[in-house]
Amino acid sequence: MGFAYTPGLTVAEHTVIRKVRRLPLKGQVMVKKGQKVAAEDLVAQTDLPGEVKPVNVAGQLGIAASELPEVLLKKEGDPVTEGEPYARTKGFFGLFKSELKAPITGKIESISSVTGQMIFQGTPTPLEKKAYVAGTIVETVDGESATVEVTGAFVQGIFGIGGEVTGPLVTLVDGPGDELNPAKITDAHRGKVIVGGGLVTAAAVKAAIKHGVHAIVSGGLDDADLRDFLGYELGVAITGEETLGVTLVITEGFGGIAMAHATFDLLKKLEGKLASVNGATQIRAGVIRPEVIVPMTEAAPSKGGGADEMDGILQVGSAVRAIREPYFGRIGRCASLPVELVVLKSETKVRVLEVEFEDGQKATLPRANIELIKH
Repeated sequence: MGFAYTPGLTVAEHTVIRKVRRLPLKGQVMVKKGQKVAAEDLVAQTDLPGEVKPVNVAGQLGIAASELPEVLLKKEGDPVTEGEPYARTKGFFGLFKSELKAPITGKIESISSVTGQMIFQGTPTPLEKKAYVAGTIVETVDGESATVEVTGAFVQGIFGIGGEVTGPLVTLVDGPGDELNPAKITDAHRGKVIVGGGLVTAAAVKAAIKHGVHAIVSGGLDDADLRDFLGYELGVAITGEETLGVTLVITEGFGGIAMAHATFDLLKKLEGKLASVNGATQIRAGVIRPEVIVPMTEAAPSKGGGADEMDGILQVGSAVRAIREPYFGRIGRCASLPVELVVLKSETKVRVLEVEFEDGQKATLPRANIELIKH
């Protein structure tokens, strides 16, 4: 049987997931190896440096740089509040004094009587890293990171928006092809992760934001709605930091695409359980996929869990998703893997595969135009 290595999205009921909670700067790791943590538990923290403001004090006061120490009301390292006087000239006979006020709240970082400049540093911003998923700390790096391991369900999406949130899963549709009706989203869903089927409309997203929903997981999204929300076209410039006011995970693609049956059935089965959701998506400088993680309290069946030796291998019968037009987002199975190279219109020779889609239609696609759906 033919096979090939190919990237893919994971949809697994029982697998082992590790999330590295890394600080951007040296800080303090609050947990120890072997410690159990909840999703909201603090695992690491640091302070992000405040804004830096240089001020040419000598120039603004019209004095020589060497005279700077004589006019200062504060010394290096002193705290300052925005608008507080920190330098004042003596003037003439006590009159015509000039005064400078602190541009930001923070401290005086440095004073130079050579250049006549002072540097102000704003108040540091605390940054906290929570566990994000309930699990066990399996590794720590002093001052840098903590790694949480959890066994549970793991669903990767093809596209998403928004950061890390948690909430109980609630399914609001009957089937994987059903559109998410905004009328069904109420205050009862505040703080929850709602699951749709096919298209999630702009009206549904607005209703979710209005009622304080933490996340939406659905099959498809109209790219025009997304553009209207963000005010610009994402394209390849997506960074993973865009936000709508609700975290959004799209499992299949743009347009009215039904969620894959296996994905929908799994999420519906997990209804009521606490899910950790991250919509961050990045397609440059390292691929990041949106995700839904549901930790399991019960032991996983012996057949489940972890990566298997065939993960990432495309074979006849493998579930796949088309990731380029004209079949973008469609789900099917690999029907055959021809060995011969095929010449495209661009005159490039590539390896292809034959895909049979869920509606029975067959198509021959370059292998680079599909991704593996790993169950």
